[in-house]
Amino acid sequence: MTAIPAASTTPDGVTIAPRNRKFDLEAALAGDWFGGDPFLTALFNALSLSFPSGEKEFIDSVRHFEDRISDEKLLMEIRGFYQQEGIHSREHRRYNEQLCQARGYDLDALEGVYLRMIETAKAHKRVTTEVKLASTVGSEHFTAGFAEILLKSTYLDDAEPTIRDLWLWHSVEEMEHKSVAYDVYMQVAGSQKMRKRVMRLTMFMMLKSTLTVTAKILRHDKQLWKWSTLKSATRFFFGKTGFMHQYMPHHKEFYRDDFHPWDADTRDLLEQWKPKLAA
Repeated sequence: MTAIPAASTTPDGVTIAPRNRKFDLEAALAGDWFGGDPFLTALFNALSLSFPSGEKEFIDSVRHFEDRISDEKLLMEIRGFYQQEGIHSREHRRYNEQLCQARGYDLDALEGVYLRMIETAKAHKRVTTEVKLASTVGSEHFTAGFAEILLKSTYLDDAEPTIRDLWLWHSVEEMEHKSVAYDVYMQVAGSQKMRKRVMRLTMFMMLKSTLTVTAKILRHDKQLWKWSTLKSATRFFFGKTGFMHQYMPHHKEFYRDDFHPWDADTRDLLEQWKPKLAA
């Protein structure tokens, strides 16, 4: 049986502190900002639309157990996690409002896809506070893996510079706090079986809701059934350097009994990107 850690496991040298960034995205969001590609633009816009509701749930799931944490280092990191996620939520809320205003999308309808998913899950009698925290652990692992891919790859090279900066800033901070929810979970629940079981459901629900919103955006823009859209989606997900090829090792790691978020030691990558964010 894997030993339950007694304290924070965030490595030395990694700080979890918010960068209070603000982004002026209004002009860029009016068009297909991802290199003129309607599918990639719609997919990343759909991801942004998930963040305000999702990050609120992440914060709430950790906060429920905060009074059971005694380690001062972990408590400090929890507060940093709240601050980082809170600012992410604020900036993506502005992003989403400006996006929908510029392109005529129904913000309530698009965000409602995610809200209904969350409320349906929370209403299930087997979804305890521990299960909600396990879902946050899985979601944080996905976002940290996605962030690592974005920071290492050339995916965003063709994106509009201001929006690219937002995604890179968000990615760095996701990697910084990637073990906070896990550490809290190991303190208060620690069930490896539940962690893995909940991850399967979490990933399915995240994928389904994000693709649903992406399709709604593409349908509004009259791009859903175009051959170019299908080609772009296939290339992004299944190409030789596509997302699935790059993400699957991260996904498989999560199902090891001795998994830990910092098994993927991204400290060097963080050190590489932090000066760029400061600039």
